[in-house]
Amino acid sequence: MGNVMATTGGGDSSHGRGKVAAGLGVPEAPLTAGMPSQLVQALESEAHKLENPGTVEELHSRCRDIQANTFEGAKIMLNKGLSNHFQVTHTINMNSSAPSGYRFGATYVGTKQYGPNEAFPVVMGEIDPMGNLTANVIHQLTSRLRCKFASQFQDSKLVATQLTGDYRGRDFTVSLTMGNPGILTGSGVIVGQYLQSITQRLALGTELAYQYGPNVPGRQVAVLSAVGRYAVGDSVWSCTLGPGGFHLSYYQKASEQLQIGVEVETNLRMQESTATVAYQVDLPKADLVFRGSLDSNWHIAGVLEKRLQPLPFSLAISGRMNHLKNSFRLGCGLMIG
Repeated sequence: MGNVMATTGGGDSSHGRGKVAAGLGVPEAPLTAGMPSQLVQALESEAHKLENPGTVEELHSRCRDIQANTFEGAKIMLNKGLSNHFQVTHTINMNSSAPSGYRFGATYVGTKQYGPNEAFPVVMGEIDPMGNLTANVIHQLTSRLRCKFASQFQDSKLVATQLTGDYRGRDFTVSLTMGNPGILTGSGVIVGQYLQSITQRLALGTELAYQYGPNVPGRQVAVLSAVGRYAVGDSVWSCTLGPGGFHLSYYQKASEQLQIGVEVETNLRMQESTATVAYQVDLPKADLVFRGSLDSNWHIAGVLEKRLQPLPFSLAISGRMNHLKNSFRLGCGLMIG
């Protein structure tokens, strides 16, 4: 279930410059006047080759995806496809550190397609016998506009809500997110993000987070951050820099079987910094995937996933340990379907 969450044309300022130039009797010159023709052609060619940079939320996703997502105890998951568009999931989790029990999940995928591997809308939900519910809806309204809605209920109460809209232009993306908007309580979080492709390799942008409410010092606070990504071949550098700290990640696809990621997160207010090294090994011939990670707090984690051919079973073994805290957690899971 984890894997399944118009351009407004501004006024042309050149018209105003043209009127002033005409009043002064001076002919208006283009911005590329005086440049060599080869340089002009190169700039125009570069501009036409720019592609959409994705969203700010996806900046560090490559590095995060190869990190080990561990679990504890025993887990059994049964996936059953009822049709080409509907699937249900039954999950039983048993461990000592978190509430154990049964969860039922369902996923619906619509028939509106914008690509060979994308269909909308996508509706996902998961509920337990106590009534705790998590729901997600993703819909592509147009070829460029996508909306996402997520909510969480606990003890028959709505505890979290998030609505996100992404507009993907030819070479830029604008995103707006509203979290826990409370009309009666006068509180909430609004996050605006913008990412622009500068060259084929470089993308720069910004993020503005605004929080308001009676529990916020001064009743409101805003934080402005700068973001960027530089990609060369199979290497990707990503950075988020703000007044509270910075987040830097590096991803490298070393080969068809090996991927490596390094991530550093620093909180200046708390004066804390954490560095993480992660890797993923894919062995398609053996139907095996292994993810491992090590951070500066001496947490060592690893997850092994093995497809048990020809049976429709997958075995997952998870381990996490810390020598300094003398702790060790082991998990074993079986996925059917």
